[in-house]
Amino acid sequence: MADLSITASTKHGTGSVSSSWRKRSFSAKTAFVLLLILLGAGAVRANDDVEALLARPEAPHGVVFEIAKADESALDELLPKLRAAITRIRAVFPQTEFAVVSHGREEFALQTRYQGENAQIHQLVQALVAEDVPVHVCETHAGWYGVSAEDFPDYVDVAPTGPGQVSLYQELGYDLIVIE
Repeated sequence: MADLSITASTKHGTGSVSSSWRKRSFSAKTAFVLLLILLGAGAVRANDDVEALLARPEAPHGVVFEIAKADESALDELLPKLRAAITRIRAVFPQTEFAVVSHGREEFALQTRYQGENAQIHQLVQALVAEDVPVHVCETHAGWYGVSAEDFPDYVDVAPTGPGQVSLYQELGYDLIVIE
């Protein structure tokens, strides 16, 4: 086994195991930085989509925001940004309709049992719903984790599937803005 490591190090011209480790460490650091850049690119893409929509000469019929994050706390950051985007779009196109579809792990923060723990998220969702912006979660995804439709408050619409709900809005002429 030691011969293999030395051969690999010599083959790559590093000359030592510690140099080989530095290269791997550098590669891991580089990969981490690239991951951070790519995660930020999702937010930039959503902003670009909003800017492109605002630059249009005609109002969109509607806009559906799709969220599918692996982070249960993602709505803390995303809902204020969504609300700001809606406010900006409504300022230019006041007749535009909106919807939000959440079908990643972030949807679990919207369960009734987390209303106290995630009070700000629940208040933002209630405010969106009060402004005629339905907020949907995915029953299929929730079911995979033992969460049922009854586990969500009445102001959250539980759709059979998140992707299916997005498709329904697109069939109605809504533009899709994906929040990654």
